[in-house]
Amino acid sequence: MQVQAAGLLPASGLDGERVAIVVVTHNSSADLPGLLASLPAGMGPVGWELIVVDNASFDDSAALVRRLAPTATVVEAGRNGGYAAGVNAGVRAAGQHTAVLVLNADVRLGPDCVPTLLTVLREGPGIGVVVPRLTDARGALIESQRREPALVRTLAAAVLGARRAGRWRKWGEVVTDPDAYDTDTDTDWAEGSTQLISAECWSACGPWDESFFLYSEETDFDLRARDHGFATRYVAGANATHLEGGSATSPRLWPLLVVNQVRLYRRRHGVAATAAFWAATVAREASRAALGRPASRAAVAALVSPTRLRARPGPEWLR
Repeated sequence: MQVQAAGLLPASGLDGERVAIVVVTHNSSADLPGLLASLPAGMGPVGWELIVVDNASFDDSAALVRRLAPTATVVEAGRNGGYAAGVNAGVRAAGQHTAVLVLNADVRLGPDCVPTLLTVLREGPGIGVVVPRLTDARGALIESQRREPALVRTLAAAVLGARRAGRWRKWGEVVTDPDAYDTDTDTDWAEGSTQLISAECWSACGPWDESFFLYSEETDFDLRARDHGFATRYVAGANATHLEGGSATSPRLWPLLVVNQVRLYRRRHGVAATAAFWAATVAREASRAALGRPASRAAVAALVSPTRLRARPGPEWLR
């Protein structure tokens, strides 16, 4: 199987659209063949180029891309600077484009996913980010819509549980009402494995924030997009599969996710509000740790460590 990327497609694409597909890899050789195989059908008649940024993989991720997608641009970062750093490097390496498609290596695009997303992206100048309906490897819906992090939502997750709280707009950060995934709708932010961003939105907001290393970078970008007048829109008619990782159960990854939630909140709120949000987050994780969840015990340890809260995250969180 070889993917010729834009070499198989018209240079200008659908109505002059040209999409820069940016994939960040780190030991991703097991996932890449499936992703690459899904691109031609997922992109349909849209013109595109593929840029893969390899964050110092120990496996043959970069070589595999060169073999399977010989027209792709492969950027070997030489270090693991994190997901946002990889995304930014990919956009810098891209040619002229009208939109950026950020993809995880473990995503598989459904047929005509991107043409469907582009149609919605161009419905009005107020739309800057569009995301598809996501399902997991078993075909189950992934609840990818998110509301802005808030103190009351963190407390509700501690008391009611995230899934139960998510049924109500005021109480839940994760949108768990299945009816919300049946129609197109705006969302404060969305799971970052598959995001199509207009060039105009990217230009207005600037690059993804590399200080997060992993997790919350998409939250930060989508909220900044909203600050600049660009909505993030969920598109029910566009489909992709995200095989997903194990951050929710990993004692290494979950603490990083939780700490970055606090760091993001601190950037958008005052000292007193952040202190309350931190306390609510500790309470939420402590309640889960009491139920025997090792990842939450590790998260509590990270949250009460001044060093981990203040330091800029890096690859050491993955060890």
